[in-house]
Amino acid sequence: MRGWWREISGLVLPVACGGCGRPRAELCEECWAELHGGVPRRVRPVPEPVGLPAVYAAAAYENAVRAVLLAHKERGELGLAGALGKSLAGAVRAGAGHAGVGGPLLLVPVPSARRAVAARGHDPTRRIALAAAGELRRGGTPARVVAVLRQHRAVADQAGLGAGRRQANLAGALEVPAGGERLLAAGRVVLVDDLLTTGASLAEAARAVTAACGHAGAVPGGGQAAVVAASPSAFEINRNCQ
Repeated sequence: MRGWWREISGLVLPVACGGCGRPRAELCEECWAELHGGVPRRVRPVPEPVGLPAVYAAAAYENAVRAVLLAHKERGELGLAGALGKSLAGAVRAGAGHAGVGGPLLLVPVPSARRAVAARGHDPTRRIALAAAGELRRGGTPARVVAVLRQHRAVADQAGLGAGRRQANLAGALEVPAGGERLLAAGRVVLVDDLLTTGASLAEAARAVTAACGHAGAVPGGGQAAVVAASPSAFEINRNCQ
């Protein structure tokens, strides 16, 4: 039924696959399979930044997966958020299965810089997180988005920066405003982002959440994170360790 509806809508609306550009489908079956066909797994960047929580990714950041993420983030193809959210939900489930803390899942998105949100016209990570929370609830897992992280100082564009410079650029850049710690205490915290490359953003997010909760042991869930995709090297390193 879903495929039939896509065919009919494709005759009316000028759509193209966000992964390969094939006409008459927002996401063709082949690219859908590349985004959702794998098994989410633990990923680790090299070098691994201090404070990085356990991160689970649904796919490697290459080929159609890379194209779909860029289409959603940079070209504003917002209809892809549902497919990306489903992928993120799979990574969240994979990580949550290794945590022993109960309560609803609290998806805490890593925030984009305000100027980036203004330029794009949307916050891609938060949009994907909302779609993932909906997917989790439909599967019977209580979940909601708790967007408590804020950038409290300007940071440089991360593009082109190596691992060390990214960590220095983001060090101390995020915070949880007063009162946010009460929201974080209401369930199992899962940091979420669209992509893991060096891990600097998630490590800084984990630091800010830990600071808000008082100490590492107070972070509900013990520190875990999920992303749609991770760099191929981070994905392959963990595959080879299994």
